[in-house]
Amino acid sequence: MDEQTSTWWQRQEMQGARALVLSSLAFSLMTVCVKQLGGRIPVSEIVLVRSVVSIALTGTAMAVGGIKPLGNNRRLLLLRGICGSVALLCFFEAITALPLASATVLQYTYPTFTAAAAWLLLGERLRRRIGLAVLLGLLGVVFVIQPEWLGAGQNGLALRPGLTALGGALFTALAYVCVRRLSAKEHPLVIILYFPVVSIPLTLPMVLHIGVWPSAVDWIWLLGVGVLTQLGQIWVTKGLSCLPAARATSLNYVQVLFAASWGWIWFNESITAFTCGGAALVLGASFISLSSRQA
Repeated sequence: MDEQTSTWWQRQEMQGARALVLSSLAFSLMTVCVKQLGGRIPVSEIVLVRSVVSIALTGTAMAVGGIKPLGNNRRLLLLRGICGSVALLCFFEAITALPLASATVLQYTYPTFTAAAAWLLLGERLRRRIGLAVLLGLLGVVFVIQPEWLGAGQNGLALRPGLTALGGALFTALAYVCVRRLSAKEHPLVIILYFPVVSIPLTLPMVLHIGVWPSAVDWIWLLGVGVLTQLGQIWVTKGLSCLPAARATSLNYVQVLFAASWGWIWFNESITAFTCGGAALVLGASFISLSSRQA
């Protein structure tokens, strides 16, 4: 590899890493908005409003840029939309039932699923440092969750919301692998568009059945969910176009740090020594992932 090519790769990696950190920040603030709604608004309604905001913003950007909305690989785009919609429904449900940090770290078990899926479906190598990053990240997740057998003096998480969060992680991984494959030929806005295209008809019947009219304050938080998720989607799509799927999702572990901070600041969720240790392991996994291309 000549010096010019090496410099280009380094620039691509830095752009990808920066985009993924920004996406983690945006998504973590989005979880604060969901948590603030406090179960007053059904999860399906939150996803519907988020999708309406997304389709309005994305459609406007595509019209300004003269981008055709249908895309090329429509089957895979629809699959990405389905996986992303199911993942978001599961994640929002977990946020309403679990502490913010716990819901986020369970969601962030998806790099393990992503690494396996990228290896099986995309043929990406599982380098040794990626394996180490995943193991460190999972160990950090265990520390933050603090199960009873760890001796942290706290009860384990409720089974149903915990399994819901893990289900969201699985579908997130499948959505990320789809994005990784699509990003080679599809415009990022086209990939983003297919999420609301699928999620609106998926959630609308649920909202018509169990929906409630939001208060003025609820509308502010709902708008925050839509705008912040849109920003997160743009940045994560950019990041996945610059980095292999397994490395990109390992780097996204940094969202756990943001979630723990917001949980402490906004919701008085305690931060224990186990939480701090787990956060340190998660951050270490991100740094190892960032430096692993040559491993």
